[in-house]
Amino acid sequence: MRNRIFFKLLAVFALVVLVTAFTLDTSIRRAWETSLRDEIQRNLIQKTLLLAHRVEIDRQHSLQDIIMQEGQAAGARATVIDPTGKVLADSEADPASMENHAQSKELKAALAGNIGVDERRSRTIGIPFLYVAAPVSGGAVRLAYPLSDVESSSQRVHRALLRGSLVAFVIVMIAAAMAAQYTARRLQRIVKFAERIAAGDLTARIAARSVDEIGQVAVALDKTARKLEQSFVAVQTSQHQLETLLNSMRDAVIAVGADGRVQWANRGMDRLVPQHARLNAPVVETVRDPQFLAAVRSATEGQRFASARAVSIVPGRSFDVTAAPLPGGGVVAVLRDLTETERIEKTRRDFIANVSHELRTPLTSIQGYTETLLDSTTDNGHAREFLEIVRKNAARMSRLTEDLLTLARVESGEQRFELQPTTPTELLDDAVESFCEIGRAQGIELTVEAVVATPVTADREAIHQVFSNLIENAMKYAGSGRRIVLGARAADRGVEFYVRDFGPGIASEHLPRLFERFYRVDKARSRESGGTGLGLAIAKHIMLAHAGAIRAESELNHGSTFLFTLPAAKGA
Repeated sequence: MRNRIFFKLLAVFALVVLVTAFTLDTSIRRAWETSLRDEIQRNLIQKTLLLAHRVEIDRQHSLQDIIMQEGQAAGARATVIDPTGKVLADSEADPASMENHAQSKELKAALAGNIGVDERRSRTIGIPFLYVAAPVSGGAVRLAYPLSDVESSSQRVHRALLRGSLVAFVIVMIAAAMAAQYTARRLQRIVKFAERIAAGDLTARIAARSVDEIGQVAVALDKTARKLEQSFVAVQTSQHQLETLLNSMRDAVIAVGADGRVQWANRGMDRLVPQHARLNAPVVETVRDPQFLAAVRSATEGQRFASARAVSIVPGRSFDVTAAPLPGGGVVAVLRDLTETERIEKTRRDFIANVSHELRTPLTSIQGYTETLLDSTTDNGHAREFLEIVRKNAARMSRLTEDLLTLARVESGEQRFELQPTTPTELLDDAVESFCEIGRAQGIELTVEAVVATPVTADREAIHQVFSNLIENAMKYAGSGRRIVLGARAADRGVEFYVRDFGPGIASEHLPRLFERFYRVDKARSRESGGTGLGLAIAKHIMLAHAGAIRAESELNHGSTFLFTLPAAKGA
């Protein structure tokens, strides 16, 4: 590279010197020749005028003598012609033997009364001559000056310029070689510096010893290297912190490139798979679970979050898989072990179910014996009052155990739902038929205001339980509106059912927690009405089992609306 730059710079300098020498030689020599010719022409014109004046006034000498004397004095050939172009006298030849000169350019001008000037090469001796003619009485006179001296002088000047240019060329080339070598060395230092940076040595530095453009480039590169080193250190620190954080997680984390190869995995992932995660190997060699691979593929192709449940990664253990797309392509997947959580949840459900089941028998007995005592007691004192309290609480506990059992069966999947196509009209009619008499007794009107014909897939008994819970809540807590409206309308990929009341409404801070078990907006009123706090939780899990959703909309003093969505039946 140094040699290439050196010879390129040297060639440029040589070209500049040669062009300069050629330009100087051409311009100076031409200017000198032009100046010399102009001076000769001016002198020759003066001498020709003097010759013409003497020819006019000198009557003492013959015309031939005058021509010989003036030609010798002028250092030029003198000639006199008559108006017809015949030569009357000539300083170098016999006039009688000379041809007619009437067609000569300079003599034609002189015979016309003007000073004629012409330059041409002699046909006999091949030397260029400068001809100047002036008019006289009875013809014209002419002086012819040879220009061979001008050409020889021009050649001498040319040789002198060539010698000077050659000396200048040698001196300049030596200086140019030194400058080119110096520049090449400076550029080579920058190239070596850049190669060190490209090789990853961000500690490389380059010092600039001058402030010219190359020095400015060196300074800029040095600053760039310093900033790169700082940025790289910051990135490394951030990467180490991130790796430490990810390795400290109990969850398994794996990054997969757009080509489906493993880019990185934390220690949790290495502990999870016995063969460990092999970098740059296909992810299927590390994790073969189809649900996991489907989530990774979905996140890669769709550039969106994907989730799945993997049960075949480790026998007897289940994982929640969350795959998120990476900005540069590929995905990062997090595997959370749900085995212990599910075990605890199953234990909780089993405990609730077992306790509820065990409580049913004593509660039924308490309730039965209390009612028997109430029927057989005639005392109107405190005993009957206490027995009534016992009966009410026993009934409430019985309802609570029944709801707990129902919720446990729905959550655990024990309760099987018979999903069949049914029309929204049938579901709404079942709900209204069951509660119209109860509503009429309480002075509450139940109406259906809108129905769509799109059939849905549902278990009629389970949906009837959802409607029952929603309508009972509306009657208990929103009966002041004296009206409850049911309906069904089209929704995305299904039908949305709703139960609307016109009671006091629910404050917005309660809406997100309405479907939690045992959550009550007004605890005192709920206890008084005999509510268990599980009705909406049961409705929520029934909806989840139907692949639907449930939500609530409400505003204080403007009533409440509970809405749930069921998927449309296939082919609808």
